[in-house]
Amino acid sequence: MCGIVGYIGEKNSVPIIIEGLKRLEYRGYDSAGIALLEKDHCNVVKSVGKVSELESHLNGDTDSSTVGIGHTRWATHGAPTVANAHPHFNSDKTLCLIHNGIIENYGVLKKDLQRQGYIFNSETDTEVIVHLIDRFMKKGNGLTKSVRKALNEVEGAYGIAVISTKEPDKIIAARKGSPLVLGIGHNENFLASDVTALITHTSQIVYLDDGDVIEVYKDKFIAKSIEDEEIKKEIHEVTIALDEISKGGYDHYMLKEIMEQPESITNSMRGRLLYDQGISRLGGLHGFEDRIANSKRILISACGTSWHAGLVGEYMLEQFAGIPVEVEYASEFRYRNPIINKDDTLIFISQSGETADTLAAMKETKRKGALILGVCNVVGSSIARESDAGVYIHAGPEIGVASTKAFTSQLVVLALITLLIARKKQMSLVDGKDIIKEIQSIPGKVEKILKLNDQIEKIAEEFVDAKNFLYLGRGYNFPVALEGALKLKEISYIHAEGYPAAEMKHGPIALIDENMPTVFLAPNDSVYDKIVSNIEEVKARKGRVIAIANENDDTIDSLVDYSIKIPSTTRMLMPILNVIPLQLLSYHIAVKKGLNVDQPRNLAKSVTVE
Repeated sequence: MCGIVGYIGEKNSVPIIIEGLKRLEYRGYDSAGIALLEKDHCNVVKSVGKVSELESHLNGDTDSSTVGIGHTRWATHGAPTVANAHPHFNSDKTLCLIHNGIIENYGVLKKDLQRQGYIFNSETDTEVIVHLIDRFMKKGNGLTKSVRKALNEVEGAYGIAVISTKEPDKIIAARKGSPLVLGIGHNENFLASDVTALITHTSQIVYLDDGDVIEVYKDKFIAKSIEDEEIKKEIHEVTIALDEISKGGYDHYMLKEIMEQPESITNSMRGRLLYDQGISRLGGLHGFEDRIANSKRILISACGTSWHAGLVGEYMLEQFAGIPVEVEYASEFRYRNPIINKDDTLIFISQSGETADTLAAMKETKRKGALILGVCNVVGSSIARESDAGVYIHAGPEIGVASTKAFTSQLVVLALITLLIARKKQMSLVDGKDIIKEIQSIPGKVEKILKLNDQIEKIAEEFVDAKNFLYLGRGYNFPVALEGALKLKEISYIHAEGYPAAEMKHGPIALIDENMPTVFLAPNDSVYDKIVSNIEEVKARKGRVIAIANENDDTIDSLVDYSIKIPSTTRMLMPILNVIPLQLLSYHIAVKKGLNVDQPRNLAKSVTVE
């Protein structure tokens, strides 16, 4: 969600911070601000709206500051206003702070601080931390110690950066539950909530862990725990090319990422398929294969699009590995008291690896002794580091808020995990080889589907004014119906629902009329005749139908209003192909409505607060 950027060095900090904030715009935000360290105060500039609006408020008197922090805010406590925007500061602006996360006990702390005479200028929970630090500094504590003492009083999640005119040679950074990274330069250091904000300046990255409190100087950093114990931090070499986070000539990141899927899917399987042995090789699971194969049960936990991927994984694993699978919303799972046994395997899926609910669910279950696997996209992310083992999906940076290529890469990785475990159990060599052939054919088939873009755009023109959509699929394609509906909701703001097609008669059919478009996932599989029956039921009620069908299907055209013909593959992999026309349909409808598909309202790329 919110973005953090900090700089300390010998250069003018303003352009570095502004550039970093712009690279974090994809995360979703509604206001922005910057604090620059001057001799006797912090120069704070804030605005509602985009970073470009903030930039227009800056003037020449900010050119001399070599220490600064900047922030993009996604409103939680308090509306998007200048007063609520970060940075927040103490009464004389000698202390400034930016914060990602939520302070759960801020109400109690705020009342106590108000009794002591502190005046609050915002509705935010964040301002409590500033005044807590200020209170401890007024008692004679240094900045770092005051930060530690303040953080020991707060409950909740935070990633913070703090500067003070009292100790102008440092920035204090601390993390608990909200991502933060340190970038190492030459006589300059950087802070950010996401590596992408720093890649034009450094490839040397330190990932902060929960409980870390780090003093950042221009030429060094000192890492300690919140209990003031020294910590050794590893410096990682990050290799993200600049063109990976640019639009590459496309109008939107979302379209670029949809079109990148032949490559991203290839990268997800690269070097992981052993055809002669009919099995996959996943280095991140090495040494755990037998334990997974012998699991009595597999639980998959995720949120949003990743949850839909988990539902497809359930079908895969139960069909081929013969292990019972349950899929849970992480946001609900963390608050239940689930029965978890030591012979269970839990798979947590997250594009960012920082999803707050998923991470919290992982931590809650880890202590119960089950095997914890992480499936994520971002190297060095919290879920990757907290899990016992795991697999990176290698989809590359995904900037568009609505996930596309990460979803298909998650499905590929789940198929590879399924293949690995199934071959460890009852799957034959011949069947394993057949699945590998099909997996290897997927990128080429995706390329073929992407050539239908113009056709799908024309179909989208017919549905720009629709108020509701219904998506229906059976078996493996029920989760694809959910995902198609979610994509449309996220970026076009059209209400959409996904259902198992067989459930249509149990309620949703009441909605069908000439104004209710229905999208059917109709591959030519074992339930094709059932889907055709459902289509006829919709047409009998004057519903308009779009069908995603196979290339060799000569029957479907006479039954529906619009058909999108795509290549066929084995049932377990069909969701990878079926979802791509739905991504394009959502994209084109949203664009034709004049909407910002990369930064849809109220949404954030990485949900790092509850």
